[in-house]
Amino acid sequence: MLRFVFMIVMAVPFIAVDVATSFAEGWMAGVASTNITPEDYMWMSGYGGRDKIAEGKLTDLWAKALVLKDADGDVSVAVTLDLVGIDRDTSLAVRQEICKRHKLELANVALFTSHTHCGPVVGTNLRTMYKLTPEQEKQIDDYTAKMIDKIIGTVDRAYEDLVPVKLSAGTGEATIAVNRRNNKEGDVPRLREEGKLVGPVDHRVPVLRIQAGEDLKAVVFGYACHATVMSFYQWSGDYPGFAQMELEKLYPGCTAMFVAGCGADQNPLPRRKPEHAPEYGKQLAFAVEQVLSGSMEEVRADFSAEYEEISLRFAKLPTREEIESNAKLNHYEAGRSRRLLQQLDEQGSLTPDYPYPVQTWRFGEGPIWVIMGGEVVVDFAIRIRSDFGDRCWTAGYANDVMAYIPSRRVLTEGGYEGARAMIYYGLPSAWNANVERDIMQVVGEQVESVQK
Repeated sequence: MLRFVFMIVMAVPFIAVDVATSFAEGWMAGVASTNITPEDYMWMSGYGGRDKIAEGKLTDLWAKALVLKDADGDVSVAVTLDLVGIDRDTSLAVRQEICKRHKLELANVALFTSHTHCGPVVGTNLRTMYKLTPEQEKQIDDYTAKMIDKIIGTVDRAYEDLVPVKLSAGTGEATIAVNRRNNKEGDVPRLREEGKLVGPVDHRVPVLRIQAGEDLKAVVFGYACHATVMSFYQWSGDYPGFAQMELEKLYPGCTAMFVAGCGADQNPLPRRKPEHAPEYGKQLAFAVEQVLSGSMEEVRADFSAEYEEISLRFAKLPTREEIESNAKLNHYEAGRSRRLLQQLDEQGSLTPDYPYPVQTWRFGEGPIWVIMGGEVVVDFAIRIRSDFGDRCWTAGYANDVMAYIPSRRVLTEGGYEGARAMIYYGLPSAWNANVERDIMQVVGEQVESVQK
């Protein structure tokens, strides 16, 4: 079993450290960025109501790579992408080639998507949701192939950029996210003003600082909230993109990298107005800046990693007759039905489970970073923090965004995140009742292992 964990702050009492004089020694870091904005207008992803290709650009989209090497030569490679998600085949093509070139295990490489809903369709991710012409299908395939090469090249350049650095970590807070299952969108401004917003949230902003001499070389930060401020037909990194741009303005020469947390049931509210995306980006950047300008915890130059793909089972596989009947309901069901019927024809049966990636990284004696695939609901962040430490960093939308990942509570309640979203991802049914149990069992094993 491969293992992978990113510890930035540990489940022990926090000890303030003067970052100006007390940093862990022995780290090497390299960063690189590549513009992945499509050269031609093409189909956009994220919203099921899309009915035409992109028609403009608000901001560029980026692939950014951070390579970290500890005192023993162990390496982690983190890649952030301004995309709604990435499918398993595309992800494996990228990660396996990085591993081959740089003699790494899959445990040491992670791809993080920001989940912006104003980026292109990539690979097979959410492709069944749209009515696409053969020309549009080819455009997606061509873009995906070029993007794979660009990401790999970005990592190569990050390796060439390796220099001695010092690492520190801390946690801030931003209140952008609102639980969309428990608060009506139109009521949010009033409820926020009255202090009556309800439902679980994760407002933490974890921050990893990479410093080269007196210069801030890179900053990795996270937040658990959908990147769905805008719904127009222009390329945009949404609020995470604006947050990264703001930090790079505040700290010239710094590469800012965003990691999406477990925000599958969280929305940035209110939204849709042009000013909201840059406004939320500035709020998030300010939260990061507050952490960077304060006392942060040093991170010793010691890295450990775990990775495993577990079999998440579906609740009930439909029959061919049921699939053919569902195909007549609407074009979303028709798209899913085409995928399922193709699987039946090629394999003779539907696959009863899915290879779900769980990854854990540890840096020094800091916190544990649990990295999960799919659109993970906030209950996981809250439970992992409760079980394994107050400052544990959780990330979703990583390595393979195959579906929503509901907790037992959300699965039982049903609704979009609990069941209906599986249609748009082209999967046969909701997950079975053990989805949270199965994931948390592996998370626990990985967390225990990396702390030995």
